[in-house]
Amino acid sequence: RQESASAGEEGFVSCSQAGRRLLAMAQRVAMTRAPILISGETGTGKELMARYIHRFSAQDDAPFIAVNCAAIPEQMLESILFGHEKGAFTGAVNAQPGKFELANGGTLLLDEIGELPLGLQAKLLRVLQEQRVERLGGRREIALDVRIIAATNRDLQQEVAQGRFRADLMFRLDVLPLHISPLRERKEDVLALARRFIRQYAPQDARHELLTEDACRALLAHDWPGNVRELENCLQRALILRNGLYIQAQDLGLSLPPSSAPEPAPRLQPQALEGGKAALRASGKWAEYQHVIDTIRRFGGH
Repeated sequence: RQESASAGEEGFVSCSQAGRRLLAMAQRVAMTRAPILISGETGTGKELMARYIHRFSAQDDAPFIAVNCAAIPEQMLESILFGHEKGAFTGAVNAQPGKFELANGGTLLLDEIGELPLGLQAKLLRVLQEQRVERLGGRREIALDVRIIAATNRDLQQEVAQGRFRADLMFRLDVLPLHISPLRERKEDVLALARRFIRQYAPQDARHELLTEDACRALLAHDWPGNVRELENCLQRALILRNGLYIQAQDLGLSLPPSSAPEPAPRLQPQALEGGKAALRASGKWAEYQHVIDTIRRFGGH
């Protein structure tokens, strides 16, 4: 089953009970302005969940700004978050608003918040407490109305215990916690996600059931250490490397269990149509189509 956000622009596939509970909780917290902390392994879709919450909220026309705290050097991150005035530091030839200002009235996603340096954690805590931000080199405070969503693949409580994360900042962010389970713990979602990626990357073929039985077994047998991101890459690769219309287990590039021998792809069956000549024409067209597919498969897609 696919649950969609308000305008259907952000979707989240969930067939498992854990996934449906998560979506129900996300829809409830979307109606609040309290900080949200999304946790989960890399590749589980934390940013997608943040966008889902933003789209589902009452202010879906407001800005959504995402910052990856692990991808920006520490000396630049403060300026990017809080902004700077002209001449605040060497190279600051113009004043620039920070991400907090750009997200005013909307949502700011602080991705990989566990990677934030301790010095910036104290400044972030002050901004969250006072709901005001001051640009580097500036003297004027700017009032904020920003929903904060933080995301992390780390255990913040363990980070606090080891002195790498401030306890007061963790408590400020962890008001409404959401945890996304890894894909290996919600195998019911694997095939639904796979079919969604097929519709996304091969819309011209999506009207067919492209996954053969052996491919489905291979997808369900894999543990997916890279989670949804790994599954997406796997389906993209399979769609490119497949021989013919169908996706076989060997097209997925996964390590198959010894007992899973590939099975031949199912043959397409002609649809039953009423009417003499119409049925004959339909049957002939279908036989021609089947012959083309069989020939392409026999010659390896050449």
